[in-house]
Amino acid sequence: MASFPTSSPESSTSHTPDYRVTHSSSHAVENSHSEIVRGTDTTSAFRYNIQVGLMSSYAMVLACYLDTPYPNSPSSPSRTPDHSAVPCKYLGLEEASRRKDTCNVVIFGQTGAGKTSLVNLITAVPTSPDAEGCTRQTIVYGYDAVAHNRIVKVQLFDTAGLDEDSEGTDLNEQAQMGLKKLIRTLMTKGGIHLLVYCVQGTDDASALQRNYKLIDSEVKARVPVVLVVTGLENREPDMEEWWRSNERSILDLGMKFAGHACITALTINEGGTDGVRQRREESYHAVCDLIAQCYSHDGTGMPNMRRTKNIVLFGEAGAGKSSVVNLMAGSEVAKTSLGIQRCTLDWQDYVIDFGGESYKVFDTMGIEESGLEKKEYLAAAANAYRFIKTLDAEGGVDLLLFCVRAGRFTAALQSNYRFFYEFLCNKKVPIVLAITNLEREQRMEDWWEREHSIFARYQIHVADHACITAANRLEGTHRQFYEDSRVAMRDLVKRNIAGKHNDVWTGGNKVFVALMQALKIFGKNRYIRKNALIGQLKRSGMSPETARELADVIEQGEVTT
Repeated sequence: MASFPTSSPESSTSHTPDYRVTHSSSHAVENSHSEIVRGTDTTSAFRYNIQVGLMSSYAMVLACYLDTPYPNSPSSPSRTPDHSAVPCKYLGLEEASRRKDTCNVVIFGQTGAGKTSLVNLITAVPTSPDAEGCTRQTIVYGYDAVAHNRIVKVQLFDTAGLDEDSEGTDLNEQAQMGLKKLIRTLMTKGGIHLLVYCVQGTDDASALQRNYKLIDSEVKARVPVVLVVTGLENREPDMEEWWRSNERSILDLGMKFAGHACITALTINEGGTDGVRQRREESYHAVCDLIAQCYSHDGTGMPNMRRTKNIVLFGEAGAGKSSVVNLMAGSEVAKTSLGIQRCTLDWQDYVIDFGGESYKVFDTMGIEESGLEKKEYLAAAANAYRFIKTLDAEGGVDLLLFCVRAGRFTAALQSNYRFFYEFLCNKKVPIVLAITNLEREQRMEDWWEREHSIFARYQIHVADHACITAANRLEGTHRQFYEDSRVAMRDLVKRNIAGKHNDVWTGGNKVFVALMQALKIFGKNRYIRKNALIGQLKRSGMSPETARELADVIEQGEVTT
């Protein structure tokens, strides 16, 4: 049985940079050197040496987190200045297939979809010596990465395009057979930890179905498959818009992915715009997050051990969060309070079971700046931050459940959403709405049909919703509303929980990699840590003054814990 190989960086004897899977600004390699061997023909092996002159890790961290521009490296003017090269060894296919100490990631897709550019995005070294720029045979790239303070040996299998022959016209059956053979070989030897379906951004989701079915027929859901959509550097308003536009069609066509990333792998030269540079940097983080979140830990194609799913319930005080816990549980497991006073000052967790699954629901404090004294607000926000860090260490978050009381909309509505979803979870966890206090409606869903536009006004975007009542002392017709609400809430969870019924969501383990790794990178340098936190908080919509004060509070907590 293959396992995801890791070892402590401190104990490793290999010459490996401190490569974090999500924060490339910390990479620094001097005089790095690559060895290339063609995957399908080891007898025609050749060496390809690269000398890369790069800035120091410290300067790049400052440039990234203090919003300070830094110049391109003079030794590589065509490189993207978003992250440094990773020492990358190009391996023979036979050798790579036999290794049992690696994380094997197989990248497949049509010719010209950007598979090789995706490898280049991850490793930041030139990866295709072919003049025509298209991969005609499988090439294996091996490199070391540091994920969660452990060295991970990764092998990227860049496969031949599936749709064209050497003339670029007919269906390439040879490439299909080669991919099937590779999958079968790896499944019986070193294992496959992740399959990456690389596609060009297109508005026709049905075009993705043929190659998806090819892979699905081979792995039969035994290996996680993720979707990486390239060529989105000009997509507006953001690259993720492609997914929002095509998600429903993908589901309707029966395609289920363990995660997705909407990216650009465009090589940036000196004339590249700041906007494209930023999008490439975002793309790098998105792809590395995806690999860290979605790989199969055993690599054998067998499902991982079942675990309790973590649900974080948040919203303003008085929205009915604790009552929602009781509603889903079917019994009084959480204490409730009357009125809209601050009910949940800390967090409580409750294990509830339904539909043959076990869930741990974390009932959290409300975060509303206007309803608290400034000191209390900062303490509550810092507490929420430490809570999320704790959850990350315990396996991550599978679902964010945003509880909103109908008829009460304040500025805290948006601040709660942005704080939990954008800042703490980096937009990597599925989020759904529970709208409470609807027992007076003739049909509870009528409220959504009338009022749902208010969420767009507050720039709140969710995957799904349920209109409910969590008041359990109702009688007559209203009592049926309560029972219907329990069914609605349980169905909402089952439809959207990460990695279960709706595999297209990412979530699950390591959803806080970006933020957590950033803080680990900075080590004991409190100045850089604080500025990184301030930058993250400001990007989540917090005022500069509040962001600075909250960063102080968090830093103090980090020192004392």
